[in-house]
Amino acid sequence: MGCLDDGSFTVKLENGATNGFAELSVEEEGNNATIEDAVKVLLLGLGEDINREGLRKTPLRVAKALREGTRGYKLKVKDIVQGALFPEAGLDNSVGHAGGAGGLVIVRDLDLFSYCESCLLPFQVKCHVGYVPSGGRVVGLSKLARVAEVFAKRLQEPQRLADEVCSALHLGIKPAGVAIILQCTHIHFPDIESAFLDSNYQGWVKILVSSGSGVFENKNTDVWADFFSLLKFRGINVENFHFRGPSDPCWCPSESSLSAKSKIQPANPVMVSAIASIIKYLGEDPLRKELTGTPRRFVKWLMNFQNSNLDMKLNGFFVDSVNVNKEVSFNGEKIYSEVNLPFWSQCEHHLLPFHGVVHIGYFISDGFKPITKSLLQSMVHFYGFKLQVQERLTRQIAETVSPLLGGDVIVVVEASHTCMISRGIEKFGSSTATIAVLGRFSTDIAARASFLQGIPSPTSS
Repeated sequence: MGCLDDGSFTVKLENGATNGFAELSVEEEGNNATIEDAVKVLLLGLGEDINREGLRKTPLRVAKALREGTRGYKLKVKDIVQGALFPEAGLDNSVGHAGGAGGLVIVRDLDLFSYCESCLLPFQVKCHVGYVPSGGRVVGLSKLARVAEVFAKRLQEPQRLADEVCSALHLGIKPAGVAIILQCTHIHFPDIESAFLDSNYQGWVKILVSSGSGVFENKNTDVWADFFSLLKFRGINVENFHFRGPSDPCWCPSESSLSAKSKIQPANPVMVSAIASIIKYLGEDPLRKELTGTPRRFVKWLMNFQNSNLDMKLNGFFVDSVNVNKEVSFNGEKIYSEVNLPFWSQCEHHLLPFHGVVHIGYFISDGFKPITKSLLQSMVHFYGFKLQVQERLTRQIAETVSPLLGGDVIVVVEASHTCMISRGIEKFGSSTATIAVLGRFSTDIAARASFLQGIPSPTSS
């Protein structure tokens, strides 16, 4: 693998070809060579050393995560539903609902994730499934979740995901009707300019989609009202989500903000080809209309994390502001702090985003002055916008701030990692906290406790 004079990269394949990728063999399970080569192209395009310790196994890890996250292409609904239909007496084609066969059945709060077909970033799904049994049979409840996962584990778009799950369950179970409601949350990952200049940047896009068959085809029927009431009955609030309509534009932020506003140079064509090869390897057609722009959008987003130095990154972005540092009294001294500084970053192990907030506390040594919030935020963004691990991010912020203040610094980073939901463990709602202490904070437990107790809870912030 080598670098050309124009800055692009060439990959030497087993067949000797360059600047391209060999035909993918979907039948050859476990052959990750193509996707691993593509990931190496992306890493080189970011100016990274693919042989450094943190990145050496990244191509393999990315390949495994993507194959696992799109395994739905190899699964069939009939294999899941067959053998899971059970006879159950109940009213059918009669007045009223007696439960069992003939009554509404709902499974709520199925946590899923899927890869967005527009940008290849994972998005979270809260899935609610309902159906009205018919023909004197019901289906094993776990099968509803498994069928939903078949279609979630593909490159997806929310409305199509809802429609595919609905159609598959209707054909597989043959009920009186099926209803699907999906609460979808997509991370609105900013480009560098948006993060540095927009202090009120909103990090999420939330929408609600639904699909119905049979008795659920008409959205104004009583059975839909029952469905919504049973969701609300257990505190599932769908009112904060935008109910997406057929005329709404694409929900993915990359379709608008990353492509229309980004000032990043045109995407490296070899990196774009690498993403196209990944899409093909996963079982999709990169020439499908909805996917034709995906490789370029992903590369433009990924280039936010190219390797650069601090002076270059801060030049042109730093905007001074009023010093709004907070103070906490500690044994007659002041602990200055800035809390809830947002950051976005990219895990170097799986090339998946993580995001959260940074809290910084410090004592002022003689001859030093407090640092403005805007400069602290700029430092946080600089270290965030590169391939990272949270532990290193925490240490780097502390070591950069420390000499500017005299050495007594504490930094806490709280983050949510999409690799926690998009890989085998799939732990939704988990978060990670890391801490770095220098100078006095490393030896004075009371000073550490005083700062940590002053960090507001997520609800109050």
